Amino acid sequence: MIGKKIGVTSKPVQDMLGVHQPDFGFLTNTMPYGAGVSLSAAGLIQPRVEGEIVFMLKKDLQGPGVTREDVMAATAWVAPCFEIVDSRIHDWKIKIQDTVADNASCGVFVVGRQHTDPRSLDLAAAAMQMSRTMRPRAAAWAAQGHPAEAVAWLANTLGAFGIPFKAGELILSGSLAPLVPAQAGDRFRTGFGLCLFRQHAAPCVAVGVAIVRLPAPRWTPGPATAPAYGLARP
Repeated sequence: MIGKKIGVTSKPVQDMLGVHQPDFGFLTNTMPYGAGVSLSAAGLIQPRVEGEIVFMLKKDLQGPGVTREDVMAATAWVAPCFEIVDSRIHDWKIKIQDTVADNASCGVFVVGRQHTDPRSLDLAAAAMQMSRTMRPRAAAWAAQGHPAEAVAWLANTLGAFGIPFKAGELILSGSLAPLVPAQAGDRFRTGFGLCLFRQHAAPCVAVGVAIVRLPAPRWTPGPATAPAYGLARP
């Protein structure tokens, strides 16, 4: 296990799925890929693409009692991320018990190359555009008011079961906009940054992914203090 995820954090996703509370799941070393990779559609059932923010932890966190500020202080960096969610439930007609049983519908995820100290950003105000045509459009506050608030919720929920966050883990903070169906031949790109909505000194960061029929190399997270990460080719 290399991390955890929270899902169904934003109202657009809750309304789309008819699930009106967050869920959570666990990330394994078979799930991550590097930015710009071509993913195989062959191993996916009915994939949908989410744009979100991933947190890399540099310190352990143990709930309950974890706050947004605790999450920010324990984070080495944040990055744009695609999560390609998938479901074994026909036509995504899911209830909360279905998505929990299905590991929060987690399929695979793609981590952007640019990693940013979250304390250098107004993270809740960061804007996102995502899909084949760079829409839908959303802001990071859509995830529980602030992405770190969503991560704190997850730390506290798992902490009640005695499950901690560990340094070096990746935490997916939840989709900001409705899920976009994907199939072989599709190419997606998502960007985050205040400059997408208005002029600001903060840069935009982006990550791209293509959905194809060929297998892709995996991505291996290094230590939280590493300046950059690459693809681990088999």
